[in-house]
Amino acid sequence: MLAVRAVFVRDMLHFWRERSRVFGFVASPLLFWLLLGAGFGDMGKFFNGSLLLSVMFTAVFSCMSVIEDRREGFLLSVLSAPAPRCALVSGKVLAGSVMSGIQGLLFLPLLIITGRPMTAGDILASAGALVLCGAAFTSLGFWMAWKSRTPQGFHAMMNLILMPLWLVSGALFDTSTAQRWIRVVMDLNPLSYFLAALQRTIPADPSWAGPQLGEGLLWTSICGILFLTAAVMNVERRPLGKDGL
Repeated sequence: MLAVRAVFVRDMLHFWRERSRVFGFVASPLLFWLLLGAGFGDMGKFFNGSLLLSVMFTAVFSCMSVIEDRREGFLLSVLSAPAPRCALVSGKVLAGSVMSGIQGLLFLPLLIITGRPMTAGDILASAGALVLCGAAFTSLGFWMAWKSRTPQGFHAMMNLILMPLWLVSGALFDTSTAQRWIRVVMDLNPLSYFLAALQRTIPADPSWAGPQLGEGLLWTSICGILFLTAAVMNVERRPLGKDGL
């Protein structure tokens, strides 16, 4: 637990000291939402999709520190310590989950622009959904960052994988207007269930016709566990030294 705490505190301090990084992760989805919402004349329609985008960016790219730590030698020091290697993954995933959850909650008050009210129960449920999505995204980000050699390669890989998945998650259109093959892709897309966990707890778009809350929470949890397991197995399997890091 001491090793988990050390990694967690270090990542949190690094993140909040980089003001431009924090601003960029919030401002990009916010600008995207404002432009699309104003253009289509419905500010609630794209709210949760933009919120998911904010959580995704923050959680995934918080793991870019894995590549930086490898270059600085910090990663080798942590893996050489007597603490289990899974403590590194746990600390990183915990930090990414908290960062993305906090930024999602900072985004949440903008729901007032849509004219849809939220109860205290809705806020608590949405906070849980945000942290759950953040944990799943961070686990995925750590897994991919461990395989990447440069920040540029990691960034390109994440954009290539995550942006198309986000586009067909139901964030921009739902199954009622999509062609048959797109509906199949949406049913298989894990981000569709991540979005469902938010759509069913945050009443921004009552007409959204995606998966139900239970289904969204179930598959978000399963994907998060699979991504976390893959990250831990990767760390445990790779040897120490220059080639392994």
